[in-house]
Amino acid sequence: MKKSILYLLILALIFSSCNSQTNEDNKNAKKDSTELTVYQYPERTKKSNIYEVNIRQYTPEGTFKAFEKHIPRLKKMGVDILWLMPIFPISEKNRKGSKGSYYAVANYKEVNPEFGTKNDLQSIIKLAHKNNMLVILDWVANHTGWDNPWITEHPDWYTQDSLGNIVCTVGTDWTDVADLNYDNKNMRTAMIDALKYWVQDFDVDGFRCDVAGMVPTDFWNDARAELDKIKPVFMLAEAEQLDLHDKAFDMGYAWNLHHIMNEIAKGKKNAKDLRNYFEKAQKEYPQKVYRMAFTSNHDENSWNGTEYERMPKSYKTFAAMTFTIPGMPLIYSGQEASLNKRLKFFEKDTIDWSNLEMQDFYTKLIKLKNENSALWNGEAGSPAYFINTSNPEQIFTFKRKKDNNTILVIMNLSNKDAKFHYMEKDFERTYTEYFTGEEIKIKPQKTYNLKPWEFMILIEKK
Repeated sequence: MKKSILYLLILALIFSSCNSQTNEDNKNAKKDSTELTVYQYPERTKKSNIYEVNIRQYTPEGTFKAFEKHIPRLKKMGVDILWLMPIFPISEKNRKGSKGSYYAVANYKEVNPEFGTKNDLQSIIKLAHKNNMLVILDWVANHTGWDNPWITEHPDWYTQDSLGNIVCTVGTDWTDVADLNYDNKNMRTAMIDALKYWVQDFDVDGFRCDVAGMVPTDFWNDARAELDKIKPVFMLAEAEQLDLHDKAFDMGYAWNLHHIMNEIAKGKKNAKDLRNYFEKAQKEYPQKVYRMAFTSNHDENSWNGTEYERMPKSYKTFAAMTFTIPGMPLIYSGQEASLNKRLKFFEKDTIDWSNLEMQDFYTKLIKLKNENSALWNGEAGSPAYFINTSNPEQIFTFKRKKDNNTILVIMNLSNKDAKFHYMEKDFERTYTEYFTGEEIKIKPQKTYNLKPWEFMILIEKK
């Protein structure tokens, strides 16, 4: 009897050990399947939009704590990724204006005391995570401010002229910053260490990397590999450089698209130019690569004007475009409040939140993207299929289809009335217009009319 009991105990121990190993293997397999590596995006970003936060100008206080009160409102809108403009101390030496540029970093491991404390920042990140939002920090890897401690401690980490003087970035007017030397391996190591600090200690979800194309791609590849060892991160490059997406970045800027939008709004380009751009871009960029589409951001607003200046009659049309074309749409601080002033870049200049008339519009666009898989990002969504019409100079129209979900977008990209008909055969469908709920039947050869800058987002009825 004792031998039988002993035998049973041995069997139980063996089974328990095997079962434990199996569970561990399952955990590892699950971890491997969800880990963010190149072209393997987190499932959660497939529908994502991104919102740029200008802490200085967001509230009268210009602090983390004051901004934190807006997170519930942004969550209600459907905002998914918060991109915080640089939160670091700003150098005083060679400063521009009284407040200086956010991009003249005095210390990579501290926060701007004008914004608050590290605990205040951590509170934002925790609340955002509680609301299922990601938080990425704006990272300035190309240069530092002139009183960053690296300047005196490691002058060899900087680009120098023939006399040994540290210089600003060649070809720019960025006199308030000093150019970093990426030939120096120790500097690279320190930069990666600083990036890791915010992920390890603050649970930051990734970075938007300023002028990423000015920094060697192999640095970004190394940085991404190190960050992913801590946790899956989301990386946005301020660049359109294709090789940045091989190993380092999930998303890049669609700068050329933005410039074409502005040119169309001025009447210098037309719908045909835009279609040519997209057909070329869809061949150049793999569908897995996210492109960020926008009508404004901190640079455009401050230096080139608000969307009301650049596209006064068409800002809604182009905003709708950013949510329906392949890519991830960006909303800049205050766009939902009809921000119609250029925010001062080097001074305090608070956003006026008294008019939130655009908030409902953006909320509906976010809802549209979330609920229609054809509009999702990367491979989770559909490419754009462009459709021939009798009026290609004025009418920009495309279809996106994923499984049983079909979206047809029709836009008059001109300041004149537009008549057109579809040239395609077998194109008869019944749709529901998203904003009005109106049932619309699309038939080939039937003439349709759109007012200047009018657009329709049609969802096929099943």
